[in-house]
Amino acid sequence: MPWTSSPVARISGRLRPPGDKSCSHRAMLFSALAEGTSTVSGVLEGEDVIRSRLAVEALGASSEAMGPGQWRITGRDHLSSPEHPLDFGNSGTGSRLMMGVVAGHPIEAEFKGDVSLQSRPMGRVLNPLKEMGLEVLSSADGDRLPARLRGRSDLQAISYTPPHASAQVKSAILLAGLRANGTTEVIEPRITRDHTERMLRTYGVDISSEARGEGQIVRLVGGQSLSPVEHYAVPSDPSSAAFLMAAAMISPNGDVTLEDVMTNPTRTGFIEVVRSMADVTLTPIESSADGAEPAAQITTRGTGALSATDPAPELVPAMIDEFPIFAVLAAFAKGETRVTGAEELRVKESDRISAVVNMLRVNGVDCDETPDGFIVEGRDGPPPGGGLVETHHDHRIAMSALVMGTASQKPVAVDDVSMIATSYPEFFAHMASLGADIRND
Repeated sequence: MPWTSSPVARISGRLRPPGDKSCSHRAMLFSALAEGTSTVSGVLEGEDVIRSRLAVEALGASSEAMGPGQWRITGRDHLSSPEHPLDFGNSGTGSRLMMGVVAGHPIEAEFKGDVSLQSRPMGRVLNPLKEMGLEVLSSADGDRLPARLRGRSDLQAISYTPPHASAQVKSAILLAGLRANGTTEVIEPRITRDHTERMLRTYGVDISSEARGEGQIVRLVGGQSLSPVEHYAVPSDPSSAAFLMAAAMISPNGDVTLEDVMTNPTRTGFIEVVRSMADVTLTPIESSADGAEPAAQITTRGTGALSATDPAPELVPAMIDEFPIFAVLAAFAKGETRVTGAEELRVKESDRISAVVNMLRVNGVDCDETPDGFIVEGRDGPPPGGGLVETHHDHRIAMSALVMGTASQKPVAVDDVSMIATSYPEFFAHMASLGADIRND
């Protein structure tokens, strides 16, 4: 049954967005690889992260819930072959990082996922892992899931330049490199999110990065083990925060304050762009914790008018997950918005370029897709709305459309919301607390 978001008078309030999904995945995986017990808090308990937790348990680790978002994980340096396939549902991050983990252990594991995950390319991860020694025993056409993999205890380090900017590819290679012979290098023409490097250091791994032009070289010597951590605190997810910020920006007199939002420079592209479009204030939060991600309190106020802004190419990797909601802002803005260099959107949970353009068009916004982005003709105010958005089982398309409906001229509907729980299980409760009117009746 479709869900509908209707225009409301104002979006306002104060809350803490859910824990960061990228860091939550890694906290589960890295704790499982550390011989001993680690505790983590602030974990996003969405379906994607739950799949990662179940996968590490299937490989021999154990976990215990200590409270909301709090977990105690007892890890193992040597993993075991799972008795059943590892089902990652909709999680590209969990499945791709786990491929790097499995590569370095002499075990066999079958990877599977839902229809959306099965359509996503895995060759970009499997190709470098095969160079290191991973065996792909079977896979669907085009190195897609389901796939059965066999890891090895004698992986060989490689120096690899990913053809596409991808933190997931980089992370999988580095995780395999932990157990490889020699020094593994990942050469990035453009810097991607660095949660893996930061968190590996927290878990006792010696890893280095060296600036190189607009990118970097990340190096890791093989033969290292992870050490358990007494406590790792996951900050709030900036990608989830983006929906709440956008809702405030398009709302007449909107005023939303968000607590403990991660401000890692590899993730703040959206924040940097919208600060030139609206009233956005960041108040940094001090932390003395070793390896802690930077965080801030963010207050966003609606100004009643948005000006079109083209994201700079160097910011694209740092806002790749926020382009669907950025497109909504572009629809409300005055002027033309042109997004380029975002071809990675073609291989997300959906073809997000096509899905974004269709989302806007059915709600009366003129826009076109290009091979590496899209062009939006802003309405200089609320778009007509009134459309039914096909989400293509993509959580970010669904949430973006529902945010649009809070300030469009007519309600906006989506065909499916079930996948929102993969990344933001509290989305409906949080939006309601801010004044949104979203329902399925």
